[in-house]
Amino acid sequence: MSKYILKALVYLFSLLTFGSLFLIIGFILVKGLPSITPDLFSWKYTSDNVSFMPAIISTVILVFGSLLIALPIGVFAGFYLVEYAKKGSLWVKAMRIASDTLSGIPSIVFGLFGMLFFVIFCGFQYSLLSGILTSVIMVLPVIIRATEEALLSVNDSMRQASFGLGAGKLRTIFKIVLPVAMPGILAGVILAIGRIVGETAALMYTLGTSTNTPTSLLSSGRSLALHMYMLSSEGLHVKEAYATGVILIITVLIINIISSILSRRLVKGAS
Repeated sequence: MSKYILKALVYLFSLLTFGSLFLIIGFILVKGLPSITPDLFSWKYTSDNVSFMPAIISTVILVFGSLLIALPIGVFAGFYLVEYAKKGSLWVKAMRIASDTLSGIPSIVFGLFGMLFFVIFCGFQYSLLSGILTSVIMVLPVIIRATEEALLSVNDSMRQASFGLGAGKLRTIFKIVLPVAMPGILAGVILAIGRIVGETAALMYTLGTSTNTPTSLLSSGRSLALHMYMLSSEGLHVKEAYATGVILIITVLIINIISSILSRRLVKGAS
């Protein structure tokens, strides 16, 4: 009897989870799609068209700039902790504690740190560079932990078989371990992308809220999520804020698809 109750609870909570997701997405689509007009795709923002094109450009630069720095550092740190560091050492434990602690810190704290260090101390001002460096600090723990868990899920017998055939440590990692662990690493990358794209508090203090199209890494701007927040908080362009939400969802899907394609090619290249 208890088995059927547990099964019913699993189905119920699964239905609630997916139902909530579809309800939120459906609500945004119903509210936002009718509000999408050609003026919103203008290259220059004005108070009349409230275009989100500068915000899209800033978001794309922010995401790929952050991943360009955070992905190699996070993945290599995960490989070091699993493949090279001494098992159970104090250094490994300290790294894991630090990673878990950083994962739980509110984003507003990262924003204040980024403003004090990157914006003021380093003199980068409100800019894409300040936003990228702050985003790197935020998503590094996510990528490190995802990489570590993905590598730990790879059976040690595969490593031992590779060593037994005469392959070296590095060749085993790239030819055997990495292709198997790639889906888990990709999951961490997608989570990192979601955190960067959906961030507002940290970017408000580092990236700024400029409506201009960025011309360099030292240019200020605003992300799509920040653009949507500003429009909704002003209360003058609520419909356009919903339209921005639709574009935000589409942008995240496109970036995730690109990440999946790149990871598949990396797996094929490694195998």
